[in-house]
Amino acid sequence: MMPLAVPDVGVGHDPWWVILIKVLFIFVFLVVLTLFNIWWERRVVARMQHRIGPNVHGPFGLLQSLADGVKLMLKEDLMPKGVDRAVFVLAPAIVAVPAFLTFAVIPFGPTVKIPGTDTYTRLQLTDLPVSVLYVMAIASIGIYGIVLGGWSSNSTYSLLGGLRSSAQMISYEVGMGLALVTVFLFAGSMSTSEIVAAQGHQTVHWFGANIPLPGWYAFLLFPSFVIYVISMVGETNRAPFDLPEAEGELVAGFLTEYSSIKYAMFFLAEYINMATVSALATTLFLGGWRAPWPISIWDGANSGFWPVLWFMGKLMCFIFFYIWLRGTLPRLRYDQFMKLGWKVLIPASLVWILLVATVRAVGRETNNDLRNKLLLIAIAVIVVLLVVSAIQGRMAERAEKAEKQAEEAAPVSEFDAFAGGFPVPPPITTQQSETKSGAASRG
Repeated sequence: MMPLAVPDVGVGHDPWWVILIKVLFIFVFLVVLTLFNIWWERRVVARMQHRIGPNVHGPFGLLQSLADGVKLMLKEDLMPKGVDRAVFVLAPAIVAVPAFLTFAVIPFGPTVKIPGTDTYTRLQLTDLPVSVLYVMAIASIGIYGIVLGGWSSNSTYSLLGGLRSSAQMISYEVGMGLALVTVFLFAGSMSTSEIVAAQGHQTVHWFGANIPLPGWYAFLLFPSFVIYVISMVGETNRAPFDLPEAEGELVAGFLTEYSSIKYAMFFLAEYINMATVSALATTLFLGGWRAPWPISIWDGANSGFWPVLWFMGKLMCFIFFYIWLRGTLPRLRYDQFMKLGWKVLIPASLVWILLVATVRAVGRETNNDLRNKLLLIAIAVIVVLLVVSAIQGRMAERAEKAEKQAEEAAPVSEFDAFAGGFPVPPPITTQQSETKSGAASRG
């Protein structure tokens, strides 16, 4: 006889064999997902660039990633002279091991019955009152492996890549953490399972009418969602924010002196970290394993093993977003990248936290009429700020255009080739370049 309702056994009460199955499942899941993501990235980028991509090994080329992994494992493991051998060997492990640990608190689904048994378990290895802080703390450990790997390589390029990665992690870890504060304010918890449970359907009372809204924090806290998405791309060193591996400047960055399985472990950690931050974004902003609308209308959409499918669909959307960015956007200059983190994302996060905390406090201590008036005032202020910023941008464009016109209309002074002490050729003006191009075309 099946019970009328599935019992919620929680976490921490599973038998040892269930815990072992979950650990093995997470390990195998992340390894297989990494192989698939590498193949998918190569196929999608190839399609964006009008190429074919891997299509020989296995159906649709699915075994190409496996073949590359075996090739890296069997290649000769080179170690340059002058490296710190202990740190050089330990650095890839420091990067790879924390990448697996972060998935311990990610919920894949609700409580289910294990097929063939009478045991119920939640589709989550464990949960903590501060699960989100656990993920961020464990993820930040991996940066030590990158910094130590660059330092121990006894190479200037590797050292610069490691230092870039540490500065990048500090700046974007702050922005990512601030983006999550508003989620904690709304959910009232840092537990991943409780945050998922808090993202049910919500109702807003607007001038006496009850308006149903989606409970996903990606809609309710859209600025936090945007800041988190930008920060997670910078946190994982992915294009266009892959400055620690910039091959145009640093050969391969902190990876320059690595080869064989150590080289593969760095990339394994990178792709697992992509999945980790994507799973965290799914959990905190897209309702986790809850079915999206209109699938959520079905009564059985959020029960059984179906939620695993919804969770994986949302996760793969974020992975595709990573691939899309790599195939379309050019790499940022390093100073532009750091300014984006410190001068844009962090101040915007602080202002947004202040606004959300004020609205939450006012909403708890005032009546609906005053709350509606304050909401209208906030909307009016935001509209005014957007209009003012648009006007300022338009005025700046006009001023820049007028300055260019003034420069073109100004008389050209006689050029002194020896003014600086060394003979230099005169600068080519716009008119001269147009004259030369016209003469070349006539010729």
